[in-house]
Amino acid sequence: MPYLPNELLASHFRNQGIDLDHIDRQLSLVAADSPNLPLYRDMMLTVLRMAHDDSNRWNAKITLQALRELDHAFRVMEQYKGRRKVTVFGSARTPVEHPMYALARELGATLAHSGLMVITGAGGGIMAAAHEGAGVDNSLGFNITLPFEQHANATVDGTDKLLPFHFFFIRKLFFVKEADALVLCPGGFGTLDEALEVLTLIQTGKSPLVPVVLLDAPGGSFWEDALAFIKRQLEENRYILPTDMKLVRLVNSAEEAVAEINQFYANYHSSRWLKNQFVIRMQHPLSEAALLDMQESFADLRLNGDFSQHGYTGPEQDEAGFSHLHRLVFAFNGRDQGRLRELVDFINLPENRESQPSMPAAQRTRQPSRVT
Repeated sequence: MPYLPNELLASHFRNQGIDLDHIDRQLSLVAADSPNLPLYRDMMLTVLRMAHDDSNRWNAKITLQALRELDHAFRVMEQYKGRRKVTVFGSARTPVEHPMYALARELGATLAHSGLMVITGAGGGIMAAAHEGAGVDNSLGFNITLPFEQHANATVDGTDKLLPFHFFFIRKLFFVKEADALVLCPGGFGTLDEALEVLTLIQTGKSPLVPVVLLDAPGGSFWEDALAFIKRQLEENRYILPTDMKLVRLVNSAEEAVAEINQFYANYHSSRWLKNQFVIRMQHPLSEAALLDMQESFADLRLNGDFSQHGYTGPEQDEAGFSHLHRLVFAFNGRDQGRLRELVDFINLPENRESQPSMPAAQRTRQPSRVT
């Protein structure tokens, strides 16, 4: 949704008789034409209010460290903005001789072959295997700095592809923020935590819809057992919607995992909120027959009105590089993300596209889906 400046924050200083005009002047000097100026202003006012209260040194140190870490990570990741990325989770304790190690290595190689970068926590086991397969040029490692001796895996250690984090929560943010897809391999508490957190973020609309792939070796039962528990205890007790199970796909090979990711982006490109309307960007427009079918088949996703599609319009304020994309617009209820996934699958079916020449691969660059 559009950002609304925090008037209560500004009034706090006005009531104290503090002049804020100099802040506006300084911001205008460094970011005069930026549409983000109101956000930067409120950031500065938030820090000023903390300074005015000056209540706790530990709070100030946490805020400073977090801001520095965020700024550094944003700057580093900017250079990879044009490439789609896949975050791979799994146990750091998986031994080299385990079938999952070979499968994770094959996954990394297959992802890289498809032009996808591989993000992991930079550790051993599944993380090391995925990076080995992808190679350093297609790898990114989000490491966590700890007070005891530890090393990143050999692929990213000592390279500019290793990004260290002090805070776990910021590292987790970037695992999800930078991911155009997530592949989860078997693992321990950390892997299960990551799996459930990712699904919670997508289910609640706090994170954009992306493919979530559960990868297990042929004959393995790790994810089958986990899904059986979720279905029996969560779905049957109505703790989740039945359609929430559509948010994950279980596969048993690297080829299936990558095919699932590529199929998700066969026509779907990205999405965003524009005021009260949900906008899905597509590589190709939908046929009239598909649009008509959608009005009835996916009516439950709409709060009101119909699905409509159109080209780029200026008010969206998209980057110019994405002005060629087609838009599907509707008043999304914001609740049933599993059904939204089914809508994306419908959009991606070749028979539902309007016939037109395919887009050159060079134009299929990444634009993260965001709730804005």
